[in-house]
Amino acid sequence: MSSVKQIQVTFDCAKPERVARFWCEVLGYVVPPPPEGFATWDDYNRTLPPEQRDSGFVCMDPSGVGPRLYFQRVPEGKVVKNRLHLDVRVGTGLKGEERLAVLEAECARLVALGAVRVRLLAADGENESCLVMQDIEGNEFCLD
Repeated sequence: MSSVKQIQVTFDCAKPERVARFWCEVLGYVVPPPPEGFATWDDYNRTLPPEQRDSGFVCMDPSGVGPRLYFQRVPEGKVVKNRLHLDVRVGTGLKGEERLAVLEAECARLVALGAVRVRLLAADGENESCLVMQDIEGNEFCLD
């Protein structure tokens, strides 16, 4: 049996660079350097055939621990709820009002970046509170 070495999370979207840069801000990720021989990603992009320009963008954890995120342009828009979503773990180990305060503060930061707050899922005795949100193209994620 083979062992998994790394994973990449891929997002379908309309504007890959815009969505990637949003997630860089959310997670503290960075855009990797452009391919060798190119000063910028724009320089590289201009060498592609017109139909491939702006078709994908990457961001990655600068520490190398988190998964690489890939954003690919697709022609169709988002129609239904995601079958998979990210949990952005900002309240790990916190409970009650302290947890809610941390979630609300991060929510405010992300709303300023273009995210949308959807709803609060209140603690229920089994699970702690979390906030359901959407990124700048409507992909759901949770502040957990």
